[in-house]
Amino acid sequence: MNRLVIAIVALVIAGYVLLSSVFIVNEREQALVMRFGEITREIQEPGLYFKVPTDFVETVMYIDKRLLRYDLERIRLQVSGGQFYIVDAFITYRITDPTRFRQTVLGSLQLAEQRIATRLESALRAVYGLREFDAALSEQRSEMMREASDLVASDMTELGIQVADVRILVTDLTPEVSQQTYERMQAERNAEAALIRARGQEQAQILRAIADRQAVEIVSAANRDSEIIRGEGDAEQNRLFAEAYSQDQSFFEFYRSMEAYRTALMDGNTTMVLSPESLFFRYFGSGGELPEFQTPTATPIDIGVEGLTEEPIDSTQIDDLLATDSLVSGEGADDLETQVQDLESLIESENLGPEVLEGTEAPATPAPLTDETAPVETDTAPVEEQAVPAQ
Repeated sequence: MNRLVIAIVALVIAGYVLLSSVFIVNEREQALVMRFGEITREIQEPGLYFKVPTDFVETVMYIDKRLLRYDLERIRLQVSGGQFYIVDAFITYRITDPTRFRQTVLGSLQLAEQRIATRLESALRAVYGLREFDAALSEQRSEMMREASDLVASDMTELGIQVADVRILVTDLTPEVSQQTYERMQAERNAEAALIRARGQEQAQILRAIADRQAVEIVSAANRDSEIIRGEGDAEQNRLFAEAYSQDQSFFEFYRSMEAYRTALMDGNTTMVLSPESLFFRYFGSGGELPEFQTPTATPIDIGVEGLTEEPIDSTQIDDLLATDSLVSGEGADDLETQVQDLESLIESENLGPEVLEGTEAPATPAPLTDETAPVETDTAPVEEQAVPAQ
């Protein structure tokens, strides 16, 4: 019985010694073997290893060798010019020197991350402090992350840590800076809009000036042409009047007097206070009879009308057109233009003399005016002016 107990105790002691002298390092770890606190071995490769039995003499410290990440959130950074950003960033690293890592931070990952946070924040402040406000939001952001990574890497080497990368996740504006940024953006857009509007107004003024100049040139040319045409027309009119006057002076004076009567008394409400001996009443005192006209002997005036009519002219048409009542009362004023044309056509035909149509009788003498066609006085208020007969 005693032998069996002794055998069991020996087996237990042997098993404990065997198990305490064996340790395993997997592929995600690296190990340090320490004898009484002093590092004796550094194991980087995974596998089965042996040490002095029990943990009183030698101990094993396992250190992670994977790529690790540390996040730094909501830190307030000042840029050149006094403005601030709210930044989120992270760093990725791995422990490449476990011996130095054990010596500097006692192999504690929490202590290492505290120092990483301090160094990363310091590096970001240095990088942002050298930049203007717009740099963090521009293409310089990649350069800023590279500079921050270089600054942190030089410090992390002392801890046995290799920095893989530094990334800036978020760059936000503080509420104060956000308001100032919005106001500046609004001012810039307003300035750009004012510039565009000013250029548009400038172009509009240029186009308006060109159009005004062209309008003035067109109107001036039109006025010039109209004055030339009007002058040529007036010259032709004066020529025709002079030739007509030389054809039959007495009839021309009579015709012009009739035109003056029609113009002065057209509306039928005109009262004229004139002397009875006035030349204006030269044909009013004839007892309603037309004056005697001499037979024209001059060659007819060519005014561009068509040739002679083959039918004789009825002289009664002249009596109707020259009726005193119609001239005084103004009846038929709406057809004034048509009557004038008819009168000129008849007068032209009558002035052609006995050579109008060979073998036909000359038009009869116009019938004398009757008492019914005597001048009519109107009852409107007198006008203090004196009419002058047309020449």
